[in-house]
Amino acid sequence: MSQVTWRAEDDLVQRVKCTAERRGVSMNEYLTRVLRAATDPDLEGDEAQAIRAKLAQAGLLDSSGTPRTRPSREAFERARRAAGGGTSLEDLVSEGRG
Repeated sequence: MSQVTWRAEDDLVQRVKCTAERRGVSMNEYLTRVLRAATDPDLEGDEAQAIRAKLAQAGLLDSSGTPRTRPSREAFERARRAAGGGTSLEDLVSEGRG
């Protein structure tokens, strides 16, 4: 097994650490999964299948088997209105919170 040193911006390293923690794996394990998904030459044929396979291999694809259904028009409209009522991204960035 080899060891690699990775240099990246501090904010990227922090995001990777947080993402790994949320997934319950070490940063090393998370980076290994992502790199395997990005470099595996044995993925399926068409592009959509290849992307799904990469995401699944990295542990980033929902494989619960739970069927998904489209929300009702009313539920969609409620969610749209709720999403539009928060602080704008422009305000968050100008306040240094983005």
